[in-house]
Amino acid sequence: MSGLSGRAAIAGIGATEFSKESGRSELRLSVEAIKAALTDCGLTPADVDGLVTFTMDTSSEIAVARELGIGELRFFSRINYGGGAACGTVQQAAMAVATGVADVVVVYRGFNERSGQRFGQTAVWASAQVNTNGLDNAWTYPHGLTTPAATVAMQARRYMHEYGATSEDFGRVAVADRRHAATNPAAFFHGKPITLEDHQASRMIADPLHLLDCCQESDGAVALVVTSAERARDLAQPPAYVVAAAQGCAPDQFVMTSYYRDDIGVPEMGVVGRELWRQSGLGPADVATAVLYDHFTPYVLMQLEELGFCGRGEGPGFVADGGIELGGHLPVNTHGGQLGEAYIHGMNGIAEAVRQVRGTSVNQVIGVDGAGGPSGTTNALVTAGTGVPTSGLILGRTPRAGG
Repeated sequence: MSGLSGRAAIAGIGATEFSKESGRSELRLSVEAIKAALTDCGLTPADVDGLVTFTMDTSSEIAVARELGIGELRFFSRINYGGGAACGTVQQAAMAVATGVADVVVVYRGFNERSGQRFGQTAVWASAQVNTNGLDNAWTYPHGLTTPAATVAMQARRYMHEYGATSEDFGRVAVADRRHAATNPAAFFHGKPITLEDHQASRMIADPLHLLDCCQESDGAVALVVTSAERARDLAQPPAYVVAAAQGCAPDQFVMTSYYRDDIGVPEMGVVGRELWRQSGLGPADVATAVLYDHFTPYVLMQLEELGFCGRGEGPGFVADGGIELGGHLPVNTHGGQLGEAYIHGMNGIAEAVRQVRGTSVNQVIGVDGAGGPSGTTNALVTAGTGVPTSGLILGRTPRAGG
């Protein structure tokens, strides 16, 4: 196991409501979520000496600190690659508190991604960035690959060609997510499950992706409080210990368009998975529930394979017959995921993993909160954005792997 394992914990979680029109600035959303996270664990802004967010976040650390009255900051950091940063932000915070660089680090992400800049639409700026990501995008934009759905559709079609997967296989992911969202009062689609027939009837966005294969565009914010394992034990909530935290990119990696390598799936998630297992000493059989980044349904199947929950090309069989629903062999996205709860760049998924560890999820998986389920496992796995350099976490009720 790595030297990081069990030395830090997520002690507090907070969020705004999830909507399509927040009516507030992105800075205000972030501040609201941070206040809620601090209240959740019994800390105050005066206790915070570190902040971490995404490079894409519009609310600077100094602005957040001013609005909250934090005072001095000893540590601040940002992670690149959009949703791929989600778990990486927690990794940065965990490393900071484990090494004594900071005592209490707040991780935050807030945006008006529906009422403001909509990520799902063509963004000319993406190919005009004055960096190499802009240069990479300039290769694909002239060919019409100007939206996330269009870029993922290429990989989805290749996956179907290689393994015989069908649109219905992708739809089963959407059905599972929406079934979980239907019982989650915080979810935008609370009370609104779908059937496979609904999925198939939804309009085509980018062949083979239907509307219900694509995540939401949401307004909202999520914040997490990370501190040392020792301090977390004395706070208001049961700690969710960081058992493992990893980042990864694969050879010949691009941002969403890694079409020039032999494997155009998501091998970067394989890098993350192997590192999570190495750090923790765990394996897929030791995971009781997973929160898999679901901005597009095909990537959930590919992640299950890369992480070792099933073999290559076996994702469709794994999700069949409710395999990833509550009561299945691996409940996935028990909050409803980004298709059902909200798209907050994966941060709401980390919050759900914390709730699972605490035993407070509205769709609680038996045993994650301490007693161990049928297999004796109490660990929750979380992944960040796929198709880009990405990251992942294993959270547990105990500081070290095994319990």
